[in-house]
Amino acid sequence: MPLNIAIIGSGPAGFYTADALIKACQDCRIDFIERLPTPFGLIRGGVAPDHQTTKRVTQKYEKTAMMEHVHFYGNVEIGRDVSLDELRQMYDAVVLAIGAPNDKKLTIPGADKIGVHGSAAFVGWYNGHPDFRDLEPDLNTTTAVVIGNGNVAVDVARVLLRSPNGMAESDLPDHVSKIIHAAPITDVYMVGRRGPADAKFTNVELREMGHLNMTAPRVKAYQMPEDLGAVLSQYGDRDRRLRTRNIETLKEFAECADEGKPKNVHFDFFASPIKILGGDRVEAIRFERTTVENGKTSGIGEMFDIECGLVISSIGYRSEPIEGAPFDKKNGIIPNDNGRIEPGLYAVGWIKRGPSGVISSNRPDGVIVAEYIAEDITFDSNKSGRDDLEVMLKDRHVRWTGYSDWKKLEDMEVAAAHGSAPRKKFVTVEDMINALDG
Repeated sequence: MPLNIAIIGSGPAGFYTADALIKACQDCRIDFIERLPTPFGLIRGGVAPDHQTTKRVTQKYEKTAMMEHVHFYGNVEIGRDVSLDELRQMYDAVVLAIGAPNDKKLTIPGADKIGVHGSAAFVGWYNGHPDFRDLEPDLNTTTAVVIGNGNVAVDVARVLLRSPNGMAESDLPDHVSKIIHAAPITDVYMVGRRGPADAKFTNVELREMGHLNMTAPRVKAYQMPEDLGAVLSQYGDRDRRLRTRNIETLKEFAECADEGKPKNVHFDFFASPIKILGGDRVEAIRFERTTVENGKTSGIGEMFDIECGLVISSIGYRSEPIEGAPFDKKNGIIPNDNGRIEPGLYAVGWIKRGPSGVISSNRPDGVIVAEYIAEDITFDSNKSGRDDLEVMLKDRHVRWTGYSDWKKLEDMEVAAAHGSAPRKKFVTVEDMINALDG
């Protein structure tokens, strides 16, 4: 009997795990269980629409998905259609690769006002993720504030400011394009609690902000460190190199002459959000200037306000507990020993280690767990995996999608695209299923 392995979630962590399992186990059947009808997780629903080169990593994932012993079961939700306990009874091993899909909540006073959004929701909206189709943010403002200094914050700022021509080769959904390109936004402030040396964006993402046709980067020269060596002394060689590149780029931005561009992206550091001001809607956000000493941030009592009509909080993501598995609420992960949770149950990616790193950071998790499964699971099991799963789903009248269904959806999206756009996305589950079923 082959090993029957279920991977819950079909994002990068799940696909890296499947690829590693194929190499580690000579005889195994691997089934992806995915809540949405479509695969690829954050590659489809999180990577910015204008970063099509990054999205091409799915070509590698597709080679794995098309293998004979790998199956995809989309539109199947754990807890709704099948429970984790039921899957564990059917499969020799179950791998949780469900990521951290929700926003870490902004808890300052006024965070519940209209016009305040988390970046997971906002990014999901402009990526056409079905969960956020109806977000409909009000962008009728000249100024937006993004709290955070990571790659997601940079993506949000760029998408808000980029010209229609700059987004022409993206897969920005039509309903989103109409709202963003009609918005009168001229200034986006990216504000972080710590200094520029601690910013989490990569240099490629940062430098891109200096090449926008209609937007000029604005940096306060006095916020740049005078003694960079001292500031970076606590970091290893690789981190020092990466942070040095960011500082050099920010200094270039600070020295740029006024180019007369109609829009601006402001990089502001050493400022912590204190309160969101306004009535029912956001009208401004108050910050306190901070200082960083011995790695700790503290306020210095100096306050300032930024008038704005839109606030995007990009302060991190969080995972949700899954019934049938333990959960560490404080750290937002499933307790695990480097990927092992319980006999036959494993975790990879953000649900294992928290939301950190880039896409390829998930690869080592998959390799480790694949090796564990090869060590832990014997081949004398009588579990039949997908055979029992399909019987159960049919009995419960679950309309699942296979990988061939996804390819049909993809072909329809590509065919419906206009101009130089790569595709026109389906943005609701209902539309996807209706298109497949005629």
